[in-house]
Amino acid sequence: MAPLIYSALIISLGLGTTMTFASTHWYLAWMGIEINTLAIIPLMAQNHIPRAIEATTKYFFAQATASATLLFAGISNAFLTGQWDITYTPYTLTSTLITLALAMKIGLAPLHSWMPEVMQGLNLLTGLILSTWQKLAPLYLIYQIQPNNPNIFIALGLMSIIVGGWGGFNQVQLRKILAYSSIAHLGWMILILSFSPPLALLTIIIYILMTFSLFSSFMLTRTTHINSLSTTWAKIPILTISTPLILLSLGGLPPLTGFMPKWMILQELTKQSLCPLATMAALSSLFSLYFYLRLSYAMTLTMPPNNPAGTLPWRLNPQHNTLPLALTTTSTICLLPMTPAIMSLMPF
Repeated sequence: MAPLIYSALIISLGLGTTMTFASTHWYLAWMGIEINTLAIIPLMAQNHIPRAIEATTKYFFAQATASATLLFAGISNAFLTGQWDITYTPYTLTSTLITLALAMKIGLAPLHSWMPEVMQGLNLLTGLILSTWQKLAPLYLIYQIQPNNPNIFIALGLMSIIVGGWGGFNQVQLRKILAYSSIAHLGWMILILSFSPPLALLTIIIYILMTFSLFSSFMLTRTTHINSLSTTWAKIPILTISTPLILLSLGGLPPLTGFMPKWMILQELTKQSLCPLATMAALSSLFSLYFYLRLSYAMTLTMPPNNPAGTLPWRLNPQHNTLPLALTTTSTICLLPMTPAIMSLMPF
């Protein structure tokens, strides 16, 4: 792809999200999300291979369905209330339709089925954009709605945690595993959104840090299959140490950064007298922890190197800029001691 066209598409991605963030009108917010969708489609199809074209088509149909539902719900809300204000959705039917449309946009269960298949057909950089940046605008709108009855958020969140963990079982394609990981983490965000929006914001910031670190590690070693993880030591030895730590942080194990949001979410749910819900969420996260541990063992302990015959890429200088990876990996591993300071700065 020509650099000028690529730059225009990246600027359009930023413009669409910014437009949604700055909007108080349903139509402008919907337009910002559509700009985002139309900007990422050429990035998905740039490889001109059947799998990428199939993934792009599936993504387009899923997003078109969600966009049509969102526009219909916004128009219905304006018809019933007489105004287009995003924060004013007093009717249960329209707020539920809007929530379900936005849930389909970001891939929450049970509207998640497009996400793993689309992710499998993309390169890692486009998959990173889909897993992080494309979630921001719909999550902002979900935050703005805040329905009076939080049960729909609780149901979507808990179902996403379970499906995100269960779906990653026996997967060998790393991009599908990352898709299910994204679904599970979005479930934690939606679960706590009704009770503590600042905590949901902290959760998505830490999720973006961890996801960026993991995608960058896989891009650096050009790894897309679990069997390829065993040769990481021959390409960049330090990643054999750092990548398992990133995976365990995504799983929420202490003393890594990923433990912080889950710990605080379970604490907040307990404060809200939702101990059974907190217990179910904690137990369901064990599914996700299983495949994170499986990937960690694949890199370090259980799988032999199986090196191909010929010259190995032994410690060659990486072609990518590794400074962002170093910074985000450090944050992914070492931020847990900062929890008291973060709690004092944010109004939990």
